[in-house]
Amino acid sequence: MNNIVIIISSLAYLALLFGIAYYTEKRAVSKRSIINNGYVYALSLAVYCTAWTYYGSVGRASTKGLDFITIYLGPTIAAALFWPILRKLIRIAKSQRITSIADLISSRYGKNFSLAALVTILCIIGIIPYIALQLKAISSSIHIITGSLSQLPENWKFWNDDTFYITGILVIFIIIFGTRSVDASEKHEGLVAAIAFESLIKLIAFLAVGVFVVFFIFNGFGDIFQQAYAHQELKKLFTIEPSSSYASWAGLMLVSMLAIFFYPDSSKSV
Repeated sequence: MNNIVIIISSLAYLALLFGIAYYTEKRAVSKRSIINNGYVYALSLAVYCTAWTYYGSVGRASTKGLDFITIYLGPTIAAALFWPILRKLIRIAKSQRITSIADLISSRYGKNFSLAALVTILCIIGIIPYIALQLKAISSSIHIITGSLSQLPENWKFWNDDTFYITGILVIFIIIFGTRSVDASEKHEGLVAAIAFESLIKLIAFLAVGVFVVFFIFNGFGDIFQQAYAHQELKKLFTIEPSSSYASWAGLMLVSMLAIFFYPDSSKSV
């Protein structure tokens, strides 16, 4: 696609998200919230499937086969634990006015300031590579769509890198609709509504691509499996590899379960 088309489409989509978030915030002020809805809440939880998930999940499926299922089995199991665990976390957060994981851990030990500072530093160190992966995934997607090279030139300058502008736009959006206040009782309704709308778009896109691949590129599910089984490299992806173990599956599911509670993206929905 042409760069101009991508830029205009991206800006139009962001403007739509801004509009949805602004409208939701206005409704919240007038006590007519639109996010107090089970469907909106469920869609907002799909923030777990970030830009990097598309590359990581598909990449794991293409190399490890059925192992990729653990990435989704974990959150599915965690959803069943929302009632006893998430309710307790929310109750503690509201009673102690907790706004971060650092507050949560330090409050367990008498609101120790040094411990809170240490946890904050560790969180920053841990979150930077994760955020970098998200930005890289968005930038790579743009380069794939436009057919341009993603390698940085030798005379690289940050103002020539599209990732710099992507980061700036995302920061502005989060500042406006997410971090204007650190009040633990505040709901970021505009941000949650925007995430729910994004999830709806993702769902429609995935279904459209799935239908196109299954029924237009191939002649149904049977044809896909038949052609895959004709190639040894693809055939093994439909079976559990001997190298897989109960420990690896349990470990991946545990990490995925924890991610739904503690990932920075997932915390927005809460």
